[in-house]
Amino acid sequence: MQPQTRVDFNALTGCLQKAHEEGRAFLYEYEVYDFLSNLGAETPPQSILMGRGEHLSDEEIMSLPGDKAVLKIVSPTILHKTEVEGVKVVDKEPNKVRSAIRRMLYDVPTNFALWVERHHEAAPEAYKGLSGETLVAAISNDIKGVLQVQFMPPDSEAFGNELIVGLRNTREFGLVISAGLGGTDTELYAERFRKGQAIVAASVDMIDGPQFFEQFKKTISYRKLAGLTRGQRRIVTDEQIIECFSAFIEVARYFSPMNPEAPFVIEELEINPFAFTDFLMIPLDGLCKFSLPQAKPVPRPIGKIKSITRPQTIGIIGVSSKRMNFGRIILKNVLDAGFDKKNIFVIKTGTNEIDGVQCVPDLKSIPGTLDLFVVAVAAPQVPELVDQILEANKIEAVMLIPGGMGETEESKERATEIAAKIDAAHQAGTGPVFLGANSMGVISHPAAYDTWFIPENKFPKSHGKPYKRAALISQSGAFMITRLAQCPEIEPAYMISMGNQNDLTLGDMATYFKNADDVDVIAIYAEGFKDLDGLSFCKAVREAVLAGKDVIFYKAGRTREGKDATAGHTASLAGDYMVCESCVRQAGAIVARNFTEFQNLVTLAQRLNGKTIRGNRLAALSSAGFEAVGMADSIESDDFEMRLAPLCPDTVQKLSDLFRKKRLDSLVTVRNPLDITPAADDEVHALAARALCDDASVDAVVMGLVPMSPSLNVVTDENENPATDAMLVAHLKTLVSETNTPIVCSVDAGLYYERFIHALTEADIPVFRSSDRAVSALSQYMEGRLNVAKIRERAWI
Repeated sequence: MQPQTRVDFNALTGCLQKAHEEGRAFLYEYEVYDFLSNLGAETPPQSILMGRGEHLSDEEIMSLPGDKAVLKIVSPTILHKTEVEGVKVVDKEPNKVRSAIRRMLYDVPTNFALWVERHHEAAPEAYKGLSGETLVAAISNDIKGVLQVQFMPPDSEAFGNELIVGLRNTREFGLVISAGLGGTDTELYAERFRKGQAIVAASVDMIDGPQFFEQFKKTISYRKLAGLTRGQRRIVTDEQIIECFSAFIEVARYFSPMNPEAPFVIEELEINPFAFTDFLMIPLDGLCKFSLPQAKPVPRPIGKIKSITRPQTIGIIGVSSKRMNFGRIILKNVLDAGFDKKNIFVIKTGTNEIDGVQCVPDLKSIPGTLDLFVVAVAAPQVPELVDQILEANKIEAVMLIPGGMGETEESKERATEIAAKIDAAHQAGTGPVFLGANSMGVISHPAAYDTWFIPENKFPKSHGKPYKRAALISQSGAFMITRLAQCPEIEPAYMISMGNQNDLTLGDMATYFKNADDVDVIAIYAEGFKDLDGLSFCKAVREAVLAGKDVIFYKAGRTREGKDATAGHTASLAGDYMVCESCVRQAGAIVARNFTEFQNLVTLAQRLNGKTIRGNRLAALSSAGFEAVGMADSIESDDFEMRLAPLCPDTVQKLSDLFRKKRLDSLVTVRNPLDITPAADDEVHALAARALCDDASVDAVVMGLVPMSPSLNVVTDENENPATDAMLVAHLKTLVSETNTPIVCSVDAGLYYERFIHALTEADIPVFRSSDRAVSALSQYMEGRLNVAKIRERAWI
């Protein structure tokens, strides 16, 4: 249940308004304490500010409780005070306090000047280019004074007994809350501890206090604060932590870039650390930065995406009549996919037709409206062409194939010019939506068209073949084509290359496909989000999973080098990976850590979306002992934790009877994982798998198939006996269609058994090339589905 908070928004606004009127976009530490006192969830210490040139009386110094005084330098530029001796704890005697203050006012500017000279890149803008006494004087002039703060001894000074709680306004996801191990080594903890153990983060628009607390409970920080580690005792209640998180989230939603009524936007609010005294949460240091609200991004008419996924008419510009350029390849692929040539128009002067398709001299000559217009001309021609498109006002969607519009420094001006024209049209309620630029195109099996500029001899097409109820959305066209080349069985209904997102965004596409009645799986490869589009994307993901869809997500740019590489590829504006991963997971997506995981998860989602995931209990069987052991060893990782299911007595009896009947009882011990020996034939494999699927304590089954076993009937190039052709596959295909329990197979064999693997794939059975990979992929998928189940449960409540 959401706790009642005591937030005074008028008083909070007053704190920010006072600073704003003084020309500041930040609060001093003592003002942060005032700010926190109006949240109603914390216990700020008492404090007194001694400004430069002021003199505190003995009575004022002694007025704060306690026998010690905490002294802190107050400056708009010195954020990390401890590093420059800007924090001191002294006996609360007037002369000792005054002496320490005088020393700090001289020592801190010198210490900070040395720090600035060693860290030029991180230096405040006002100090860049300064050095020596000039720098020291500038730092000294910026010091507002020294803050005397009430000393509150913590209940424990052991490692992990300080908490950081913060809000940060991110470009992609808006305001994000984070919490975890506090103190001066917070960044080190985040780097060194396993993911999610030191710090957790979430979008404030996608979570509430109790839900964020559930994430926080998985951290080392919570275990320390709750007294769950050896030699520790609880120093704060769960209710206090939840109240704190709830207040921070409530404040973030009010002072949010997404709130049209927000008087200010919080850019950063961080308490590092909270210490704990007699079950009180005491902020020992804090910062707050804020800004004025900015204009919101112009919304795109997302409904027009239908003209990209299912166009009735297509126009193409940039088609050569003499050579096979990109435009000509696109035209050929559109025709080869089966699109009616009577509904295709090529924009070209001086030519009546190309490849049997009518040519017209300009856009105005196209009869009626045009659903999709494919632009395959050079980048310098695009701005003028965009003017013609907007002036014609008869096109629903435009696909921009050319690069050179935002992915390099030289092309950013062109991209900005185009974006401004498109935004103006959207603002006026006119004009088409634009896909790209730098898009490889779109394949839509339902609409029978293909605008990828890849020739047939480079990549065999799949026109007319079966496809899956899935949409693959990728910022990189090359990523899609390589995944399909490696794993053709993932063939989605829609494959959309986003490119630079000069107009349509990843969030727009997710929003469109969450309502698509012919798509059960949405798979996304992202390199970066446009401003606040990460939050729009997450909201669409949440609605998609609530509607029963699976969303598979991979984000490039996890490292600093990766971010730099993506920024130079598709103008992707790569952001903070940890925040992105946290927000997308909490929305309900299943997040892949690498390319292989991505295609594994897509393979599973396409085939298991309709199956029920009740829990995390796996049953495994194989005719090879090493596989049985390997599957048991693969049920845990940093990201998931499955367990081997305890078999019900009825299942044990069924299996025992089966092995006795097949005269395998002396060779097989009934347990999980189940080693059924190489003597097991097709029927034993199928009936054993069925018994496991029927067991109420089993949530999924992994089968290790060893095609070299002499008792199995499998297909190879040399073995094509129609009497035995794919007997095992036939058994398994029937079982998969009749059970609601997910089944995954592994075939740890070489190219000799490709026909067998292909037969299993054709039967819609997920197949992996090793048992450990099969278990790992299935476990990761199940963990994601169980997370979605929790999200749906909360939504129903």
